Amino acid sequence: MNRDFRKSTVYQIYPKSFCDTNGDGIGDIKGVISKLDYIKELGADYIWLTPFFVSPQNDNGYDVADYYSVEPKYGTMEDVETLIAEASKREMKLMFDMVFNHVSTKHEWFQKAMSGDAYYKDFFFFRKGKEEGVPPTNWESKFGGSAWEYVEKFDEYYLHLFDVTQADLNWDNENVRKEIQKVVKFWMEKGVKGFRFDVVNLISKGSFEDDETGDGRKYYTDGPKIHQYLKELHDTTFGTDAEIVTVGEMSSTSIENCCQYAGSSTGELNMVFSFHHLKVDFMGNEKWVLVPFDFKKLKEIIFEWQTEMEKHDAWNAVFWCNHDQPRVVSRFGNEKEYWKESAKMLATIIHCLRGTPYVYQGEEIGMTNTDFTDISQFRDVESLNHYEILQDKGLSASDALRIVQIHSRDNGRTPMQWNTEDYAGFTSGEKHAPWIGVNSNYKKINAEEQLGNSDSVFYYYKKLIELRKKLDVIAYGSVEPLDISDPSVFAYRRKYKNEELIVAANFYGKNYEWKNVPNLSGFEKILGNYEGGELRKLQPYEAAVWYKCQ
Repeated sequence: MNRDFRKSTVYQIYPKSFCDTNGDGIGDIKGVISKLDYIKELGADYIWLTPFFVSPQNDNGYDVADYYSVEPKYGTMEDVETLIAEASKREMKLMFDMVFNHVSTKHEWFQKAMSGDAYYKDFFFFRKGKEEGVPPTNWESKFGGSAWEYVEKFDEYYLHLFDVTQADLNWDNENVRKEIQKVVKFWMEKGVKGFRFDVVNLISKGSFEDDETGDGRKYYTDGPKIHQYLKELHDTTFGTDAEIVTVGEMSSTSIENCCQYAGSSTGELNMVFSFHHLKVDFMGNEKWVLVPFDFKKLKEIIFEWQTEMEKHDAWNAVFWCNHDQPRVVSRFGNEKEYWKESAKMLATIIHCLRGTPYVYQGEEIGMTNTDFTDISQFRDVESLNHYEILQDKGLSASDALRIVQIHSRDNGRTPMQWNTEDYAGFTSGEKHAPWIGVNSNYKKINAEEQLGNSDSVFYYYKKLIELRKKLDVIAYGSVEPLDISDPSVFAYRRKYKNEELIVAANFYGKNYEWKNVPNLSGFEKILGNYEGGELRKLQPYEAAVWYKCQ
């Protein structure tokens, strides 16, 4: 079945934290299989699995040691084949996460490079230092520290934009690109119908020189041959199957490049993830600070991407959450007094935008950030590194911990909260407790409770997903920002043929009188998180969808 990705919704699973069927404390593929009916009930069309390939797990699977084998902690190849088949029976397709910017230093290619094999050394970026003890450039790793690691044996450094155990691949080497093509074809033959490409806009490096104004990203982001390489990958692999849907994760990218990456006729990808809207609680590009989120900036960024991508017939992935982000209800909503209202409000804004919505496991039940109180409870390499870096910069341990509590990627990685049983039903715990702690609010926030409550966050997400399938205006319509300067309201209009939609939300926890309400003559309210409703007088975190068909 060739499903229209514009009417589809993708459900993202972080297998390690989703469902553990063998009691070892780590989620597994059989756990995903056991919950397929739950995902089907929600209404998702695609299931994106983060990497489950053989890996040392230094970056929770994004350090791949073998693209062709399943990490034994997650299961077997037979389990993966069963998952693909069982999802297909339920009219859902699998989207696999491909990490092609780098490999684990345990990967066979890197091991051969380290043995001195010249063929495989050219799979990576080995460079001489500027002088003794000085790396080739001053580039910084995304996880902190230098992006270069010294190898005494060669008197050279290798590039790692992420963890020191994640060596960047040299895509300028045609042999590397051919190996990558083989990997994609292998999984296509298994029946995979979607691919998410991790930080794929970093695969084409520019010149290797010092960055006097930053951390080096301008020399490797959206590089000189990036579009050439993506077109080549498209033409040789997934572009040969019209059913396959692709999305690229774009780090620090530009709209101009994304119009090319995800243009309807450019022959690269179907859609892109961009993250600018999730940096509105940063200070510039600095994540590890505590500042209030900038609501005006949030609206400006989202609407700029919406309108500019539309002008160039390019497609967005629209989302709040993933495995690298804090939980949105804690970040932009209110996890206490208005937990349910703000969770529904935030869902309304995203799901009615132009783009394919992505729901991250637990988002559909309003899961919140961790309630960890000690650094020993965290597992994320980035968080642990920055906890030390912040103290090296002079912060107290308590202040450093508070920043990690707010921004850590582990906020999105605590176990899925299924029920009120021990460990939230994530694992039987017969052998081990979960690999990371369960949020103690699972007694209140869990899937079982919400499946029995028609007013739950879960069923609200289900309605939004159904609306996209039902109404062409949501899937295909234009986007017009409304009252963008208003300090409290997030609102926009969608139009398509004879349909019109107005979406409006109060982004804050106070009653608010909206002065510039659009004319609602002929409209009916088709969804909202409060009964009744008058757009002029918005209740805390109120959201409403109004529809007209002429």
